[in-house]
Amino acid sequence: MDTVLYLVFRRMRRPLITLIVTYAITVLGLTLIPGHDADGNTWHMSIFHAFYFVSYMATTIGFGELPHAFSDAQRMWVIFSIYATVIVWIYAIGTLLQLVQDSAFQQAVHEKQFARQIRHLTKPFYLVCGYGKTGTELVTSLLDHNRHAVVLDIDPERISELELQNLREYTPAFCADARRPVHLIEAGLKHPKCSGVVAVTNENEANLKIAITSKLLNPDLKVICRADSHDVEANMASFGTDRIIDPFDTFGLILSTALRSPCLYLLEQWLTGMANQELGEPVYPPTEGKWIICGFGRLGKSVYQRLQQEGVDIVVVEMSPEETGKPETEFVHGRGTEADTLILAGIRKAVGLVAGTNNDANNLSIIATALELNEDLFTIARKNDKDNDELFDAVQCNMVMNPSNIIANKIRALLAAPMLYDFLGSARYKDDEWACELISRISGVITDVMPEIWTVEIGEKMTPAIMHLQELGHDIMLEHILQDRLERGSRLDMIPLLHRNAEGKNLLPQDDAVLLDGDCVLFCGKESAMHAQQWALQNINALEYLVVGDVSQYNPVVRWVNSKLNRR
Repeated sequence: MDTVLYLVFRRMRRPLITLIVTYAITVLGLTLIPGHDADGNTWHMSIFHAFYFVSYMATTIGFGELPHAFSDAQRMWVIFSIYATVIVWIYAIGTLLQLVQDSAFQQAVHEKQFARQIRHLTKPFYLVCGYGKTGTELVTSLLDHNRHAVVLDIDPERISELELQNLREYTPAFCADARRPVHLIEAGLKHPKCSGVVAVTNENEANLKIAITSKLLNPDLKVICRADSHDVEANMASFGTDRIIDPFDTFGLILSTALRSPCLYLLEQWLTGMANQELGEPVYPPTEGKWIICGFGRLGKSVYQRLQQEGVDIVVVEMSPEETGKPETEFVHGRGTEADTLILAGIRKAVGLVAGTNNDANNLSIIATALELNEDLFTIARKNDKDNDELFDAVQCNMVMNPSNIIANKIRALLAAPMLYDFLGSARYKDDEWACELISRISGVITDVMPEIWTVEIGEKMTPAIMHLQELGHDIMLEHILQDRLERGSRLDMIPLLHRNAEGKNLLPQDDAVLLDGDCVLFCGKESAMHAQQWALQNINALEYLVVGDVSQYNPVVRWVNSKLNRR
């Protein structure tokens, strides 16, 4: 049975039974009590007339006595009936008002409305489970890239925040436990327009349950999950989860990239960063000398492993080694917030420091104390709360690790531009000089904000102008869609990063690359350039001008008019 109807019948059962019994008794009394007409004849009210009279009497409308004036006995019964029915109606209406105000009933009504709304969606969407810091950034980015989202979160305050946010478009959201399959189904897990499920709650077990449910109920759906534990990662992988993102392992890879290839690190930051954010600066972590890691938790272990691979001398400072374990290298017992502990660890001769505890206040204290003892340190800090941005900016850390930002950036890139990680995976095999040259090219086409990243798939849906001109015998090359439709020969502010066709993948393709049906090209550049290119890809006249330098008229009405004029 429908939940709303079930709650109504359960809560209103007693009032409705009481109302029915009261009506039955009053109607029965009116049919049994005799009356007298004007001629003195005795009459009895029919059941229909009795029910009709009680109906308007109980609602105090008052149409008068029918079909004849009542006797005193009838009027005495009517007086009793009036008070009885009014009291019963007050009882029923009061119960109904209580039901409407009940949180469980309101939740059931919202759930029904939400499920109906999702069933009527006609555009592809992603189901985002968890609307914390990561979910907020992810949904905002999806909307900015003209993609749609549906949100589930167990915290009603977060859902209220979403409804109050000035998002680019309306985003359906519901407060529910995403671990329950019924809520995932209501949110569109089996909907034909659901493009994927993203589980970014702050609980590993919840993300695991979401991944399992999604893969069991819709095996073909793309599932991306956050995981902070290797055991949970292995469990997710066993069910075929498409992408599992561990923010601490991801940061370890980022640090390793910065150590080996600073320009490649900067390239990754630019390409995976949030649109319209300021461009990051290059960092140069020292690869020789002693590093001190304060906190041997998940981040500390990941950084420790990466630094060990680089052959760096490491000292670990940990307050609770019985919980985190001890490293194989030098170890100092303590928090790292005290100068004595850092001096014992060798801070004066160290070249790098990692403040990686799960407490922002301790991390800030570690950094501040360490810089007083050694101002030349390269510092890395873990930031757990986004509200502390200004505090971490004040201590001027060289690198700041925020789990939510790392996850959001990676998922955003996976969903908004899936080819980006193919490009970054291939770029890691290039040397630092190659990355520096590309950084220079990108900086030449953008201003001081992160570049826009987008993918163009050659086909009728996304590039109808290309397909039409190819049917007419024109070869469309990459250089044609890099030009400004308003000024042929002038290049748009964009760079093609990757061209994928039937033969394989080509990094930084040349302008003479021929575009065929099914090819995909990854671009980066200004947002204005992206919109200008999309216009040319959709408009036959605009693209023909870029290809041949002339424009044929494809509008049938204009062609008919021109043909009539030519005949004259």
